[in-house]
Amino acid sequence: MSRSERLFDLLDLLRSHRRPVSGQVLADGLGVSLRTLYRDIASLQALGAAIEGEPGVGYVLKPGFLLPPLMFSAEEIEALVLGSRWVADRGDARLGQAAESALARIATVLPADLRDELDRTGLVVGPGMERPAETVDLAVLRAAIRDERKLALAYRDESGAASDRVVWPIALAFFDRVRVLAAWCEMRQDFRHFRTDRIASAVPQDTRYPRRRATLSKAWRETLKARKTDAKEA
Repeated sequence: MSRSERLFDLLDLLRSHRRPVSGQVLADGLGVSLRTLYRDIASLQALGAAIEGEPGVGYVLKPGFLLPPLMFSAEEIEALVLGSRWVADRGDARLGQAAESALARIATVLPADLRDELDRTGLVVGPGMERPAETVDLAVLRAAIRDERKLALAYRDESGAASDRVVWPIALAFFDRVRVLAAWCEMRQDFRHFRTDRIASAVPQDTRYPRRRATLSKAWRETLKARKTDAKEA
């Protein structure tokens, strides 16, 4: 077992006890000496783990502590690398930069063995299909989704017909060939999907939409499910 895996197991062990647990019990659970246990606890505390206690009294992990990046397993590291590389290649420019930045930040706090694992992973993202050019900034769409804010869209459909819409954006889907904005359309009074390469402009409005995005997303998914059912029955 690597040291990083042992620290991961120590955190899990501490989480399983709501009350202070003795160092000896923790050491026995991990199969290490008390000296090693005290060193591991000090390492976790230095990384920000809110572990309270001392030898002879016992230790407890305060609620709310998030697992630090260094605690990822080898397969989790591979998933992070592959996911980040996919976003860097298939996402919009700012999202791609954020993915690369996040991966670099994780790398700085990984122990040497896992940092090496990250550097030498053999998982790569293959070339995707060519996408139509976009004029809209996807960062604007993503911000509107996060802020639950209405968008004024200038849109052209497949036939080239132009229309102005006010929509409540709820999701942005990334496909190999296109990106699609899912939203409630005030004009149609229904959920609609807008290809981002057909959006000429998207202007965030000062007003938030009146329903919570979680509620809208649930209704949207139910609508999609019902449409699929109707299509199968037809």
